Amino acid sequence: MKQGIGKAPKVFCLLAGILLVQMAMVSQANAKGGRTTAIVANSGTDGQAVMDVDWSKAVVESTMKRNPDPPKLGRWQYPQALYLMGQFQLWQRTKDPRYFDYMKSWVDSHVDDSGNIDRPIESLDNMLPGNLLLVLYQETKQEKYKLAAAKVRERLNTYPRTKDGGFWHANDEVHRSQLWLDGMYMSMPFLVRYGNAFNDGAYANDEAAKQILIYASHLGDPSQGLLYHAYDETGTQSWADPQTHHSAEFWCRALGWYGMAIVDILDVLPANHPKRPQLIAILQKLIKDLAKYQDSKTGLWYQIVDKGTLPDNWLETSSSSMYSYTILTAVKKGYVDKSYEEVAWKGYHGVLTKISLGPDGMTTLIDICEGTNLGDQAGVLSGAEAQHQ
Repeated sequence: MKQGIGKAPKVFCLLAGILLVQMAMVSQANAKGGRTTAIVANSGTDGQAVMDVDWSKAVVESTMKRNPDPPKLGRWQYPQALYLMGQFQLWQRTKDPRYFDYMKSWVDSHVDDSGNIDRPIESLDNMLPGNLLLVLYQETKQEKYKLAAAKVRERLNTYPRTKDGGFWHANDEVHRSQLWLDGMYMSMPFLVRYGNAFNDGAYANDEAAKQILIYASHLGDPSQGLLYHAYDETGTQSWADPQTHHSAEFWCRALGWYGMAIVDILDVLPANHPKRPQLIAILQKLIKDLAKYQDSKTGLWYQIVDKGTLPDNWLETSSSSMYSYTILTAVKKGYVDKSYEEVAWKGYHGVLTKISLGPDGMTTLIDICEGTNLGDQAGVLSGAEAQHQ
């Protein structure tokens, strides 16, 4: 189902995936400025023209033009925050103060001078914006950002868990006793970064590694490296398998969140941490299977990753961006063999076919799953296929 342009706020996290992938790719290639070929719609005699584009800047400039008032981006939640982390990385490269000020303005609209956040932290999703607090404190040394980051960190002290210690996806009736792969990226990279910044590493590193392993124990498939989207400890949810209690399909973006979580955690986790080899082993298995299921023609991946031949399945942009970032990072850090670099580059170039510039110079990004169901195959495939700006 196609939806209108700019339909949902989740577009921000998907655009950020583009930025993150490009940063990794540009760094690897040692290219200047992050530029690459772009297709410009409705120009020239054949309706298209080719030009050189810095995609990170193009996406950020377009987003800022469409959303000139940062506080109106929306409430304290992960899509906006992940996009703004991408914008912060662009600021690090360009030092254009507009990029930093825009990000800071959004955070300041949600955090008061005493470090109070205007939304209770009752979901792992609400923890991802904590990454912005860390970089703002790093750059400004304003105490309110440190205080607010501490509130996010301290919420984990009382946050509900499964019986074996896994953090629930959210503290509400709908998500009670459930683990969702998404939650690992929403919370654990923040935790290890916080621990590294504020001498809390003894707890943060152990907890992050523990969570990755608990989630793998419930959501991993023993026969391969892919993981299911969600697990219900009670087994009462309609989507939960009667024996394993996990959902039925390998949903593309859930795997993307999990893969990015692992590489970002490993970037902070000490080299001698006892659980580090186990995290790398999970990552290696995941990447091996992602490479196996990559579409050979486009370099992209399917909405249901391992069932590309299904007539209603389709190639999804955000997860392909996430996988490219995860795989290339793993290659650069030596977690997987260098042969996987080709897989990452192919995915990256596939993603670039889904982004374009309109005649007004604004970016458009297409073929993104806005969200999905936890039910059967048809439910997952009906996840809204949206064309987003």
